[in-house]
Amino acid sequence: MPQKKNKAQPGLAANPSPIWHPFTQMKEWEYEKPTLIVEGSGSTLIDSEGKRYLDGTSSIWVNIHGHRHPAIDAALRAQLNKIAHSTLLGLSNPPAIALAQQLIALAPQGAPAPHKDLTKVFYSDDGSTAVEIALKIAFSFWQHQGRRHKKKRKFITFANAYHGDTLGSVSLGGIDLFHEAYRPLLFETIKVPAPTCYRCPIALDYPSCALACVDEVEKALKAHDRQIAGLIIEPLVQAAAGLLTAPRGYLDKIRRLCTQYDVLMIADEVATGFGRTGKMFACEHEGVAPDLMALSKGITGGYMPLAATLTTQEIYEAFLGDYAEFKTFFHGHSYTGNPLGCAAALANLAVFKKERTLKKMQPKIAYVKKALSPWKRWAHVGDIRQVGLMIGIELVADKKKKTHYPLTMRVGHHVCKEAKTQGLLLRPLGNVIVLMPPLSISMRDLKKMIAIVGTAIKKVTSSMR
Repeated sequence: MPQKKNKAQPGLAANPSPIWHPFTQMKEWEYEKPTLIVEGSGSTLIDSEGKRYLDGTSSIWVNIHGHRHPAIDAALRAQLNKIAHSTLLGLSNPPAIALAQQLIALAPQGAPAPHKDLTKVFYSDDGSTAVEIALKIAFSFWQHQGRRHKKKRKFITFANAYHGDTLGSVSLGGIDLFHEAYRPLLFETIKVPAPTCYRCPIALDYPSCALACVDEVEKALKAHDRQIAGLIIEPLVQAAAGLLTAPRGYLDKIRRLCTQYDVLMIADEVATGFGRTGKMFACEHEGVAPDLMALSKGITGGYMPLAATLTTQEIYEAFLGDYAEFKTFFHGHSYTGNPLGCAAALANLAVFKKERTLKKMQPKIAYVKKALSPWKRWAHVGDIRQVGLMIGIELVADKKKKTHYPLTMRVGHHVCKEAKTQGLLLRPLGNVIVLMPPLSISMRDLKKMIAIVGTAIKKVTSSMR
């Protein structure tokens, strides 16, 4: 006899997915028919039913040169013919060495004395761990200095910051929606206002403010300088906070203050690195070289999990000594320096050079700025923030008062849902519509993407009450 089918329990999907998705409320998601991405080419993704979508977020900010780039495909195949993985604990491999050399050659250099250029690379597997490593290195560096430096155990962080999801990186974060639930597990930091102008935390206007927000950072440094090991900053753009952009000159002033007060500057370039801002790294826009720099996301062009933390020779040498001194940096990952990931990253960098990616981006950056400018007059577009091909369009309930839509209205979600029906995949940050297309996107696809977003915003905001 055929078995009777079990009826779904109330509140549960009949066939719940075995996958627990990130940043996703699964209770409602399980009832939706999932979009299964099975293929990709260039700036296009294709689902299991053959429907084509433009990838408006570079598959969450990682895909740089488009899907299935022939050069990166070939590099991975070539590496597979040699070896997929070998540990970096006590051994090394050619792709890891070659990539480290190239990252150092590309990294921002010329930090003010007494700090030196970035010369060493510590590999890991994602942005959170890259930041976690920078945090532990900065702390340990001062401990190895001994005497009064042992008191340097705290970190200056920024409101609205996001540095990852491990407990160390969450401690450095400042987005309550993501981080507040874990507060009892976190260590204390010294928080300063975020350098954002649309809703200035000190109620001033740029440029007449003369970057007064920097004064708040200096106050914290003056009050705690003997306790501060490092300051961590997302250069130019606080990405996960809603693409909040810093005013011109802010980053340079922060670098100078870190030098003045003998504090290590950590640049979290996980989101901004690898061309996303129009230069290889965001720090280059203001000629800034940090003491530590965290990299991930675009490092392999969206192919493999990989991250790197770069630091100076001076910091590296603080960990050198006889074994009995136990100065070793006791940190590592099973897949540290994975040859496949490093091979993909090397091919990614080669594509930047061969295809002149940064140069070809400039007309696209200019087009987006011009195309979006009229949107600033739209009734529910509060602010448009853009650095390179990082674009955030903030939607507001009241333009004059800059009033947020309640998050429960899910305005950003509805805009992205509408865009999806028109063949564009997006992922909002609350009320902020995020556009981060592949840097290689054609002008034709870019224009189509902008048109779809505009139509979706108008349709959704006109229906909101």
